[in-house]
Amino acid sequence: MLILKFGGTSVGSPDRIKKLLDIIDPSQRQIVVLSAVSGTTNSLVEISNAYLQNDKQKAADLIIALQTSYNKFIRELFSTSAGLESGQDLIDYHFGLISAFANELFTPIEEKIILAQGELISTTLYHLYLSEIGVSSKLLPALDFMKIDEDNEPVVEYIGSHLEPLLDQHPQETLFITQGFICRNSFGEIDNLRRGGSDYTASLIGAAINAEEVQIWTDIDGMHNNDPRIVKGTKPIARLSFDEAAELAYFGAKILHPQSVFPAQKYKIPVRLLNTMDPKAQGTLISHESESGKIKSIAAKDGITAIKIQSSRMLLAYGFLRRVFEIFERYKTPIDMITTSEVAVSVTIDETRYLSDILEELKSFGSVEVDPEQTIICVVGDFGADRHGFASRVFESLKHLPIRMISYGGSSYNISLLLNTTDKVEALRSLHSRLF
Repeated sequence: MLILKFGGTSVGSPDRIKKLLDIIDPSQRQIVVLSAVSGTTNSLVEISNAYLQNDKQKAADLIIALQTSYNKFIRELFSTSAGLESGQDLIDYHFGLISAFANELFTPIEEKIILAQGELISTTLYHLYLSEIGVSSKLLPALDFMKIDEDNEPVVEYIGSHLEPLLDQHPQETLFITQGFICRNSFGEIDNLRRGGSDYTASLIGAAINAEEVQIWTDIDGMHNNDPRIVKGTKPIARLSFDEAAELAYFGAKILHPQSVFPAQKYKIPVRLLNTMDPKAQGTLISHESESGKIKSIAAKDGITAIKIQSSRMLLAYGFLRRVFEIFERYKTPIDMITTSEVAVSVTIDETRYLSDILEELKSFGSVEVDPEQTIICVVGDFGADRHGFASRVFESLKHLPIRMISYGGSSYNISLLLNTTDKVEALRSLHSRLF
């Protein structure tokens, strides 16, 4: 069985929804995972924020605006009175539910229920549209099988054991539709896999049922060797290993959700990145195999803060780094990069919610310096110990720019460099010119 995931832009208009059948082959057994219509989740976040601030009038205005856009959407999607009636009933139901929260105590639990409505609407609309044009499909509610545990980690065994019986109930059906992003937590409440989680859903489903392949359909023809929004002449990468793809996804390649690589990697399910707007494009295949001896791609991650702790107590001391890292652990703040010397350690973070508290505790070790507005540039390829010259080409490309940190050797697949965000564009273009 194939797993096909379509992002928000792929279902962003009635015309694009209709064109999905140019890609989806109803004769082939598959599960189609859909994101919310583009822009919907952002609007639902705004509505939730208005409720959390007890600004019910603002919430009502935002709800009316979003519902109005959906009323127009269904008029363009459906061509029969019966189809339009079913679509209108769906929209009225979901927006009635969202509006009803004005009469209740609003907590993060209700917020997650609101955020789930986008995917519930898009999948049901597509199911109703297929029914109108005579294409058989089965709607599979993700809330019946997608689950995360108390640590917010998906339970692959649970997903498989609850999804496979649902599929077995319809042995003659070939086309199944389900929601990305949404799930239930360990308490059975509606929750989600965080932003970008539809990729994660597709990968988890593929792993849970041992799918033949997971296809991620977006609006670009695969993962490129640099950011096409900044650098001219970028090209899609034909093949990547799971490790290479994970590095690129984590360090800024927007086409793929960072976590979505790991379930597919663990269960050896190939992932293919394809372009909805150009279905014939080759795209990128992610698997355990890759081309060796090459630099593959460059990615950039903004919003980074660098922290340097300098202390003479580090000299010949054991346990010092453990005590430093325990501070970040207590505040559940991940570290991206780390470099050390005999008397100093520098780390980078992208989550600054507890930055002031972290800095206050770090001051007990010595002097602390903070550099905000930094960017991590990640160069991904085959940097194994037996490879010569790649690192020098990277550093030569950036010799005219100040570099704050360098991470090399922690992985055989990347060199990471930290520099001022103001130098990012120049760094990406210079690296591209030198490496490709």
